[in-house]
Amino acid sequence: MLKAMSTYVHVRERLHPGLLDNFVRGGAQAIEVFAAKAHFDYTSPQHIREIGSWFHGNSAIFHSMHSPMYADAEWGRGGPALNIASRDRKTGIEAMDEIKRAVEVAEKVPFKFLVQHIGVGGEEFDEHKFDAAMTSIEHLRAFAKPLGVRILLENIPNELSTPARLVDFINVTRLQDVGVCFDVGHAHMGEGVAASFAPLKPYIRSTHVHDNGGDQDAHLWPGNGKIDWKEAMDLLRQAPQIPPLLLEVNGDPDGSLEIGGKLPQLMQEAYRKLEASQD
Repeated sequence: MLKAMSTYVHVRERLHPGLLDNFVRGGAQAIEVFAAKAHFDYTSPQHIREIGSWFHGNSAIFHSMHSPMYADAEWGRGGPALNIASRDRKTGIEAMDEIKRAVEVAEKVPFKFLVQHIGVGGEEFDEHKFDAAMTSIEHLRAFAKPLGVRILLENIPNELSTPARLVDFINVTRLQDVGVCFDVGHAHMGEGVAASFAPLKPYIRSTHVHDNGGDQDAHLWPGNGKIDWKEAMDLLRQAPQIPPLLLEVNGDPDGSLEIGGKLPQLMQEAYRKLEASQD
């Protein structure tokens, strides 16, 4: 399986080539860039050129971009979360416009997938929200497709993004090129990894791999929580299109994952642990 890494591990600092070099040292063959303005400013031509130059000069592929969760550069302190399922039309349009700015990066630096949330954490199901999300995804898909970008919906901890609802969403919209980013940690917090995987299996094109104790979205390194990784790996290998192992973990609170730190070693250990769990 392709080894991949999300820049989320460094989301609290500005993304630069040195951080990406560390991912390659850790064994990453593909990278997901987390679109948070203080981390990767997708509206800055200079920052786009800087990151684009790195990808053009390295073997690691720009696999995916995680859609922005906030429009501000302060991780939501300057405004509410972007919500494409909002019942307020103006709010939904503003969210789509911000996400489109991130998708436009593909004009300069091509990437394959945009990982998109439907709603925000803990959001309850509502038919009007479901309809609003359908309109938003149809619009984003039409915008992204000419740029070579496919939309992947992520299972997140809310009632709009349960596995069954994601399948309903794809079937109702008939957007067969819309896929799923299977978040193993979120699945563990919900119905369980196996139960969540079953309905999503045909649609999975990427993953978010992280661990937790089942009670909170801790984004721990695999093995530091309670997920059965042998079961998880066996399931992922059954997907019709085997997805990459894309680590989406929190950085250490003490900042010990700085350049020259232990990040490459932790990545290598995580990939070895996951691969060994297949035996």
